[in-house]
Amino acid sequence: MEKITSLQNTKIKNIVKLSKSKERKEQGLFVIEGAREFSLALTAGYTIDSVYVCPELFAKTDYPEVLNTIPENKMFEVSEAVFEKIAYREGSDGLLTLAKSKSHTLNDLKLSENPFIIILEAVEKPGNLGAILRTADAAQVDAVIVCDPATDLYNPNAIRSSVGCLFTVQTAVSTSQEALDFLHEKGIKSFAAELQASQWYQDADFTVPSAVVMGTEADGLTDFWLNNADARIKIPMRGKIDSLNVSVSTAVITFEAMRQRGF
Repeated sequence: MEKITSLQNTKIKNIVKLSKSKERKEQGLFVIEGAREFSLALTAGYTIDSVYVCPELFAKTDYPEVLNTIPENKMFEVSEAVFEKIAYREGSDGLLTLAKSKSHTLNDLKLSENPFIIILEAVEKPGNLGAILRTADAAQVDAVIVCDPATDLYNPNAIRSSVGCLFTVQTAVSTSQEALDFLHEKGIKSFAAELQASQWYQDADFTVPSAVVMGTEADGLTDFWLNNADARIKIPMRGKIDSLNVSVSTAVITFEAMRQRGF
């Protein structure tokens, strides 16, 4: 296994470049940090380009077996200084991977007979996207559809905050119009979450094929979804602030839907 100790190594410089969305799209590559996340990506069938291991840190991992199926010519040993340069988080277990991105179209989605979908409009914070993917995984929703995003799915912070749930949840990217057409085609009722809605979220019927539509924290949903959704719902706010973090709001509504469905 080749060892890399120089911060000026071209492979290391390229990993740093992949922090930019433009580079990820042009190269068709993205960064996965962590052995657990790496194992989930393998299970999801992602193609691995290269693997970078810091032995001193990897010795502490809970997933030592993840490297067993990776050809040695794809693995590189790196020093602690080099790993610190390419790592995105503290307390890493010394494993960083470059993988090839996949397509995430609406046509790729495979839905159950009674689907529940989370739709995010113009999500801009990768941390929120990652947290919502964790909720989607925990609730085993059918899919997350990201409409007109201001951040991409493969942002390293989205993968980090999702703890790899990007690889366990069906996820599609589309325009809002495409998503709405998809819901109509599949016979899925849409519920737009907004502060001024007249119906409480717990009074909505989520036992039918359903999609909850969430907007940004700053501006909420656009008129497109407010005017085209089948229903509008809200979460009771009894304090002095008028809204929750979008990832928290999504979790509240999603688990109410799961409760109604007997999960």
